[in-house]
Amino acid sequence: MKKFAIAAVSLLALAAAGSVSAAEGSSCHFHGNTPASEKVVVDCASQRKAALVSSGKLEKSWEAAQVDKTEQIDGKKGKEWKVSFKNASVTDAAKNTLYVFMSLPGNYIASNFSGK
Repeated sequence: MKKFAIAAVSLLALAAAGSVSAAEGSSCHFHGNTPASEKVVVDCASQRKAALVSSGKLEKSWEAAQVDKTEQIDGKKGKEWKVSFKNASVTDAAKNTLYVFMSLPGNYIASNFSGK
């Protein structure tokens, strides 16, 4: 009986952990190698930008920044999406463009102001 109880608790814990991580990725977590459409990538990059603003890593003025350019580039591990956001209220030319890098299927890789 004790082994059954331990097995049941372990199984329940695994099931709960799986549901937590599934919700974490929301609609912008993809599996496989099927390339995402440009619209999906722009939506996911915009969600990532919003998350950076809400976490305090970007100033509030970035909330209104619109997509400037979306392109596929050759990254370190193959093709990637590079989505550029322009923020006209940032006067520093080195920091008025945010680049969000996504894998070809649409998963977030990184973001920076250098574009590299």
